[in-house]
Amino acid sequence: MTPPDTSLSERPLPHRRGSSLGLPLLVAFLSLAAAASALAQGLPRGRPEQLGFAPERLARVDSVMQRYVDSGRVAGVVTLVARHGRIAQVGAYGWADREAGRRMSADAVFRIASQTKAVTSVAVMTLVEEGRLRLADPVSRWLPSFAAATVVADTGRGRVPVRRSVTIRDLLTHTAGISYGTDSLVQDLYRAAGLGPAAGYGWYFADKTEPICTSMDRLGSLPFVAQPGTRFVYGYNTDILGCVVERVSGQSLDDFLRTRILSPLRMSDTHFFLPAEKRDRLTAVYAANDRGGYVRADEGPRGQGAYVDGPRAGYSGGAGLLSTAGDYARFLQMLLDGGTLDGARILAPATVALMTADQIGSLYGSAASGFGLGFEVLLDPGRAAQYGTPGRFGWGGAYATNYWVDPGEDLVAVFMVQLLPRGDLDLADRFRTLVYQAIVTPGAAAAHAGPPRR
Repeated sequence: MTPPDTSLSERPLPHRRGSSLGLPLLVAFLSLAAAASALAQGLPRGRPEQLGFAPERLARVDSVMQRYVDSGRVAGVVTLVARHGRIAQVGAYGWADREAGRRMSADAVFRIASQTKAVTSVAVMTLVEEGRLRLADPVSRWLPSFAAATVVADTGRGRVPVRRSVTIRDLLTHTAGISYGTDSLVQDLYRAAGLGPAAGYGWYFADKTEPICTSMDRLGSLPFVAQPGTRFVYGYNTDILGCVVERVSGQSLDDFLRTRILSPLRMSDTHFFLPAEKRDRLTAVYAANDRGGYVRADEGPRGQGAYVDGPRAGYSGGAGLLSTAGDYARFLQMLLDGGTLDGARILAPATVALMTADQIGSLYGSAASGFGLGFEVLLDPGRAAQYGTPGRFGWGGAYATNYWVDPGEDLVAVFMVQLLPRGDLDLADRFRTLVYQAIVTPGAAAAHAGPPRR
C-alpha cells in the first residue's frame, strides 16, 4: 500500500485572530451565493429571522466550521439547516479535495454510509404499506439460508440454534443479533466468507462483483452474536433488508430506490455509484491522526472506495449511498412532513409515526434515547444532556456525517464531512448546539410568523 501524501494534510493551517468576522464570513457569503444554483432542486430558501432564528447567532455556524478547517481538524464541511420547510442556513467550508486544490461546494457529493439505512428502511415500509411485507414476517421467507441460523456461544458450546426466526422488525430495529462480523468470536468465519474484516470495517460492498443477495445468502450460514430480540446489535441488518426489497419487488435495490423514492423526491444527486460526469464533485476521504489533524485516506475500502469505477454489482442498503446535503435534506423533509414532499407521497403519516417511535425500550441501552424502525429517537433531552425536543430522530454515517429531524421545532439539519476514522472529532455535536442556540422563536410560534408552507 502506498503511503498517503501527508505534506499538506498533516500541516495545520494557522488560525487567524478575528477570522470569524473576516475571511470565513466572506467564504460563507460566497458559499451561500453558490448554493442558490447548487440547491435549485433542493428545498426553497427562507430568511433566518422569518424562520425563528437570530441571524447573528446562526452565523456562529460559519465561524465555528471555518475555525475547524483553519486549525487543521477537518479538510472540509457542508452544513444545511431547514425550518418550516425552508433552508435557513447552508454553508460550504474548506476543501473537497485538498491535494487537488478543489474547494468545498454546497453541491459536493459525500459517501453517507449508514445514512443509507434510513432510505432503505423507508423502502421496506413502502412494501409494508402495500401489504407485500409484514413486520412480523420471517426473513427466511426471502433468504432461505436464515431458516437454519445459529448463534455463537462464548461458553464453549460452539454454535447453538436461534430460539426463534429473525423478523423484518428485528432487522429494522437492529435486534436480530447480527453484527458486522468484526467481533472476536466470529471474525475469522466472516473473513473467510468475504464479510466482516474482509469488507473494510465490515459494511463495504462497493468493490463486490456479486449481487447483494448473494452476499446476504452467505451471511445466513454464519453465526450471529446474540439471540434475536435480546440485544441491540449494530450490523448487516439493513443490507439484509435491501435484499428483501429486491426479492419482494423483483427489482434491484438501485432501481427500486430510484423509482420509488429518489426520483419522486427529486434527489438527482443520490446514487450507489457516481456517474462519471459527477466525478469532480465527489469529496475526498481523510483519516484522523493521533495529533488532532488528518491525512488523506488510501484508495481501498477503508478510504476512497470504488464509488465511481467500481463493478456496480452490490447495492448496499446499509451503507452504500452517495448524496449531497441538499438531496438528503429533501428526504428528511419528506419524513418531517408526514411522508410527502412537493406532491410526492412516499409514506402515510401513520407509517412515519411508527418508524420514529421507540420500538425496543431498554434493549437500546439508554434511558434517554430509544430506537425506532431505522432511527435513534430522543426520549428525554434532560437525561441525554442533548439539545432537541422529545421525538427528535436521526442517525449518522461512518465517515462522520450526521443528520437529525426535530418535529417539535419543525427542523431538519444535515452535517457532511469525510473523516474515517474520525478520531475524537466532536464537530457534529457542536453543530447541533449551534443550531439550537440560534433558535429564538420556538416551534409553532415561528411557524405562524414565517412564510407560508409549500
